[in-house]
Amino acid sequence: MPSAFSPARTVLFRLHWALGLTAGLVLALTGLTGALMSYEEAITAFANRDRMQVSSAQDRPPLTPSALAARIEAQLPGRRVSALTLSGDPVQSAVARFARDRAGGRPSPVYADPADGSLLGPVRLEAFFATVRALHRWLLLPGEGKGWGRTITGACTLALLLFLGSGLYLRWPGRHGWRVWLRPNLARPGRARWWSLHAVAGTWLLPVYAVSALSGLWWSYEWYRAGATWLLTGPAPPARAAERAPGGKPPDGNIADGKMPDGTSAIDTAWAEFRATRTASLATLTLPGPDAAAIRIRWYAPDSNLRNETTYDARTGVRLSDKRAADSALGARIADNMLEVHRGRFFGAPVALLFCLAALALPGFFATGLTLYVLRRRAGRRRVTGRASRPAEASARG
Repeated sequence: MPSAFSPARTVLFRLHWALGLTAGLVLALTGLTGALMSYEEAITAFANRDRMQVSSAQDRPPLTPSALAARIEAQLPGRRVSALTLSGDPVQSAVARFARDRAGGRPSPVYADPADGSLLGPVRLEAFFATVRALHRWLLLPGEGKGWGRTITGACTLALLLFLGSGLYLRWPGRHGWRVWLRPNLARPGRARWWSLHAVAGTWLLPVYAVSALSGLWWSYEWYRAGATWLLTGPAPPARAAERAPGGKPPDGNIADGKMPDGTSAIDTAWAEFRATRTASLATLTLPGPDAAAIRIRWYAPDSNLRNETTYDARTGVRLSDKRAADSALGARIADNMLEVHRGRFFGAPVALLFCLAALALPGFFATGLTLYVLRRRAGRRRVTGRASRPAEASARG
């Protein structure tokens, strides 16, 4: 550890530990919650393994989305299905999510048999992960995404970038070889051992934390999101008229009930076209409300973590747009899948595991930083006590 700093390095050093004692605690909390959220789907699937499959559904044709939603709503009076998550595997259960109630709350989603709509039970751990998400994003503070919690977590994300920059600067220029930079020396005594562990681990994980922080700011500040979108995708294209499917002018429909003139549902028409032209391992169909203009289907291709999106006219079921990750430029894929970038899944399963472990390491950085601060303060007090005792001893000898 350097024994003396220039004025600039002294300022950065004090800024580093001051932020570490404040923002570091929030980052430790967001790291723990982020690690849990990294594998939310896998944990939820394990907790609901008895409800996620209906083996008998393989021998029965699935209901259309409108019929499935109607049967679920009939069993739960007062609730309106707002989205259905449907699997490409016929034995997988459907998941129904509901619109907010009059009090502003959102009922827990439920599993349902895709062939007859019978309820299989609520999604276990949904409330738990809702709390984890709220803790991660706005620290459970009032106002949710519009309150002080979001401001605090955004500021702490900026602090993480300052940690990375100041920590790298404090290790630079290299008086030491790469071995000291990249391998901790745990045999060193006291404060030197903790500093080596803190600094070397931070060096190794710096790229991971940089990506996590830069992607996390996407949800913290609207100006950042707009600027990042412009950098990744370029200026937004001018609004275009809705695209029409081949076959001539689409028939008139009623947006209030989503019915075609022949009585068929626009939702079912859209879903039939979607299933006929795409292979999806999982698709979430957003059922439009009375005033909605489009039906949105967000879906994942087999063996892919990248999200695709197709929209249809809510009156007619005619396709409006089709955005596929495989056909998009890299910048557009990043912008459309920022959550997967934030979790590391955008780069593959091994990198996602690394991101999870890095999130779990954030409390360790807070703990080692706090240890270094305490040991430094203790050493400083001993030096002050030693200097004060030497004049007293000299006068006593005189």
